[in-house]
Amino acid sequence: MALIELKPASECKYDILSLGEVMIRLDPGDERIHTTRYFQVWEGGGEYNVARGMKRAFGKRAAVVTAIADNPVGRLLEDLLLQGGVSLEYIKWVPFDGIGRKTRVGLNFTERGFGIRGAVGCSDRANSAASQMKKGDVDWEKIFGQDGIRWFHTGGIFAALSATTPDLIIEAVQVAKKHGAIVSYDLNYRDSLWRDIGGQKKAREVNREIASHVDVMLGNEEDFTAALGFEVKGVDKSYSTLDPTNFKRMIEAAVQEFPNFKAVATTLRNARTATRNDWGAVLYAEGKFYDATPRPDLEIYDRVGGGDSFASGLIYGLMEGKSPEQAVNYGAAHGALAMTTPGDTTTATLKEVEKAVKGGDARVER
Repeated sequence: MALIELKPASECKYDILSLGEVMIRLDPGDERIHTTRYFQVWEGGGEYNVARGMKRAFGKRAAVVTAIADNPVGRLLEDLLLQGGVSLEYIKWVPFDGIGRKTRVGLNFTERGFGIRGAVGCSDRANSAASQMKKGDVDWEKIFGQDGIRWFHTGGIFAALSATTPDLIIEAVQVAKKHGAIVSYDLNYRDSLWRDIGGQKKAREVNREIASHVDVMLGNEEDFTAALGFEVKGVDKSYSTLDPTNFKRMIEAAVQEFPNFKAVATTLRNARTATRNDWGAVLYAEGKFYDATPRPDLEIYDRVGGGDSFASGLIYGLMEGKSPEQAVNYGAAHGALAMTTPGDTTTATLKEVEKAVKGGDARVER
């Protein structure tokens, strides 16, 4: 019997649906944000990246629910999204007021970092169309009841965007569960997003309410502490991040409080430098912990999106009925590969992921 029981693909229009904001990422390449004279443009968003990975790397039918300002910048974002192959049929296009007073496209300036200089992100996303989405904006009954969705994914970044986005998430997950979709959620705690709307206290209130509807919970140790309030007392936190002892203790406490969690997973990262990380992952399922093969001293080209690609690889493994050990290794391998290329989103193929899972090397292929 599979760990995760999904609706048959024949009964569903999409294998995975993500709810969240998609921003335009402006990347200065080898330069710094505050000194560059050019930017390369990508699309990205914590929730969307997972659906895109499922489509591009693993060939699954994917769609996204979001809102975008209908202006040339929004249409640039649309063009980027089309390249990703994720269906845009559930996007809400919001009329533009001329200057972005009422609605706009969110921007994310991100530099990759190098050596001892860590990656830097600077968001410019207030009043974005997605942040203004609210309960009642989306016909979830049509999406989950008529069209059919096997897996629904959203996360804590979208939950933090405004006072209305958590209610939309709750509305979505309730209908998703009603119609038999699996729900996954990435806590993705960002202090900068919660700081001005109630801080950590509000984050915990919102995320704990959402957590009661989640089947597969994703997040690192800091996420579980900041967003859900779980702490492991009396344990030295200076451990190597490839030793998941603290996380395992925290997860055991979380599963006791939220028995609806069918699986809980995280990446394990120790940033030796911006370009060399120890990388691993752990999955809790069926009362056991499964550790991915560790990759110490992994070379990093662009770390942004590594966690999202871990999530899509893990979801693919679970969706395909692979063992928990195999699923967490698909996630870890896909996340590692995603960080070898620029941009938030994956360029890896299933063949490359499976080669990495089997321990393949980096010899040239001709």
